[in-house]
Amino acid sequence: MSRVIDIHSHFFPPITQAEAGRLDPERAPWLKDSGDGSGMIMAGEKPFRPVYSALWDPARRIEEMDASGVDVQIMCATPIMFGYRYPVERALPWVQRMNDYAIEQCQHDPQRLKALAQVPLQDIDAACEEVLRAKSIGHVGVQIGNHLGDKDLDHADLLTFLAHCANHDIPLLVHPWDMMGGEQRMKKWMLPWLVAMPAETQLGILSLILSGAFEKLPRSLKICFAHGGGSFAFLLGRVDNAWRERDIIREDCPNPPSSYVDRFHVDSAVFDPHALEFLVRVMGNSQVMLGSDYPFPLGEQKIGKLIRDSDFTEPVRTGLLGGNASRFFNI
Repeated sequence: MSRVIDIHSHFFPPITQAEAGRLDPERAPWLKDSGDGSGMIMAGEKPFRPVYSALWDPARRIEEMDASGVDVQIMCATPIMFGYRYPVERALPWVQRMNDYAIEQCQHDPQRLKALAQVPLQDIDAACEEVLRAKSIGHVGVQIGNHLGDKDLDHADLLTFLAHCANHDIPLLVHPWDMMGGEQRMKKWMLPWLVAMPAETQLGILSLILSGAFEKLPRSLKICFAHGGGSFAFLLGRVDNAWRERDIIREDCPNPPSSYVDRFHVDSAVFDPHALEFLVRVMGNSQVMLGSDYPFPLGEQKIGKLIRDSDFTEPVRTGLLGGNASRFFNI
């Protein structure tokens, strides 16, 4: 019987304020645990996000996985944990501790809980070394942000890291963060999550396609984009049209943008059956994997329900629920 594998869930370990202070006493994240199953991620002295214990309690996580019929869940850092803004001398020990924390949580049930590492992308040599260390202690891949300041995924530094992962069979999940628009234009209504996040993800995908990066990167690269690839699938026709009609689009991209959809995966976190059907039609049956964004309010609350209730054939549904992820992550 095929397993149900959720490839996109987050964790936040019980980081103390003192531990966070070694990275940055004013802005580094830590957990204020209320002791009643609720808590607050803090950024220095400022509240950042209300959370609950599934984020740091693996037993609670397993209970909720059982309730949703999830066999395996892959956890990755909550993006505020990335630490990309700091000098590598401070960021590397922080990243290593967070990766060790992740494996500690997985030890609660290592057959059902897996983890993606984080790395100090601001120093590519250190990132390459840490992702190998993380793999050696049990991480099944790595999560990275979709950009590093003004460096998008097609930047030479980030391409070096992607190629390194490809050469060492380390799958990647790309997660949007540090969203465009700023506080003046994305001022309320969660617009950074609803507008800028999908745009950031599309930007990451198109930076690899239109720059010609996929022509240079090994085909062994396993890279997945969160949130259904953001706005990519719906706007792919617009991009193909631009490629056909404007030579500036073809300058670095020798083939139609739609021809590259077999070079990357996306998760299923689109929350609408018609959107999921369209996503699978654009990407192909093998390129979409169950991803919930658990345990946050904007995630799928009944994990896998969207796929289970779909009209896909049983083989396609089985692939979406776990078969594709099993191959992608070698689990």
